[in-house]
Amino acid sequence: MASQDWFDKDFYKVLGVAKDVSEAELKKVYRKLSRQYHPDTNPGDAKAEAKFKEISEAYSVLSDKKQREEYDQVRAMGNGARFTGGPGGGGFPGGFPGGANMGGGGFEDVFANLFGGGGGFNRGPQRGSDLSMSSTLDFIDGVKGTQIKVRLGSGETTIKIPAGVQDGQKIKIAGKGQASPNGGPAGDLIIAVTIKPHPVFSRDGNNIRVTVPVTFAEAALGATIQVPTLGGEPVKLKVAPGTPNGRVLRVKGRGVVTTKGEGDLLATVEIAVPSHLSDKAKKALEAFEELLPDEDPREELLNKAGLL
Repeated sequence: MASQDWFDKDFYKVLGVAKDVSEAELKKVYRKLSRQYHPDTNPGDAKAEAKFKEISEAYSVLSDKKQREEYDQVRAMGNGARFTGGPGGGGFPGGFPGGANMGGGGFEDVFANLFGGGGGFNRGPQRGSDLSMSSTLDFIDGVKGTQIKVRLGSGETTIKIPAGVQDGQKIKIAGKGQASPNGGPAGDLIIAVTIKPHPVFSRDGNNIRVTVPVTFAEAALGATIQVPTLGGEPVKLKVAPGTPNGRVLRVKGRGVVTTKGEGDLLATVEIAVPSHLSDKAKKALEAFEELLPDEDPREELLNKAGLL
């Protein structure tokens, strides 16, 4: 809500920006000054706290397009003129720039004429500005949810991070931002989340993926293997005889569980080829190969490629 002291306050000067500053540059400057003078950065420093409030007030006006237009008009209207407590109850000696005369109504008449009945100055309290911060979480905390503690103003607040938050996601906490400069609702706290990668697991939407090595014999003959789960006991899975490399085995309900649904654990089979063979193992493998059908496993591939 506009106020009479807008005539005396140069919000552009407070933030150290030009009158034609862009919204992006204005936000950039505000964030820098906010960090510099924030009470958490300057504990017990009354001057820094006062400067912080002054910066917040200036940004709350200039960052709002409609308020900025009103502010610029009020400043232009009062540029070069002084208020006086003369017989008219306050006015501009010599009238407004451009020849418009205030008469004896003072501020109220001016604001009413400028903004149509004073509506521009009676919109109610302003909403406080949003605050932004970042938080880095372990992979399991992003999947299962967690709580983090953040310092806001002079106190510490516990924030609940929901299960299933993604890397790069922004979480809005209503009412935890900057307080309103004139009794309105507080702004929001916006938390940008970074998720640390896991050495074994990865996310695929609400599914969790893991690669599980199996031996050639296990893939060819079939086997029961153990597969790790995130934050729980391993589960046993059956590998069917003749399982090819890359086949995906599914464990229902062992993925990301949220209020909107649950994902699965997807285990991708990777056939582990031994890097070293003993002479006895080599001879056994050669004998095994002689027993296999005389088939080229790449014949179908070459046919599809038009090479046969």
